[in-house]
Amino acid sequence: MRIDKYLWCIRYYKTRTLATTACKKGQVRVNQEIVKPSREVYPLDTIELRKNQINYKLTVNDIPESRVGAKLVDIYRTDITPKEQFQAQELLKYSKDYYRKKGVGRPTKKDRRDIDDFTDEASLTEI
Repeated sequence: MRIDKYLWCIRYYKTRTLATTACKKGQVRVNQEIVKPSREVYPLDTIELRKNQINYKLTVNDIPESRVGAKLVDIYRTDITPKEQFQAQELLKYSKDYYRKKGVGRPTKKDRRDIDDFTDEASLTEI
């Protein structure tokens, strides 16, 4: 089975076009080699893919006939992604919560006080 179709069948990508695009961008590797979307996948191949800033690692167990349900995905692949990848994603999510989104408007009074406190602390450490 083609790598793009396999990744779509085991639900790593919502559409086959997204899987093909990821392969073309070099975000998918099979046995440590960057692959084209037409690369064939066989059982016991190791797939590495980068999606949402997480480097997933999978081992192919079997080839599905067509797209499978979410409960049956584990029959066709073994996820060997290190837990550190998911922990780094959690830390990144928490760090983004504090900052305001671009274009939200003027800073609030609390934001202004925080900025003033930060600049006062920075000027004191320079002295």
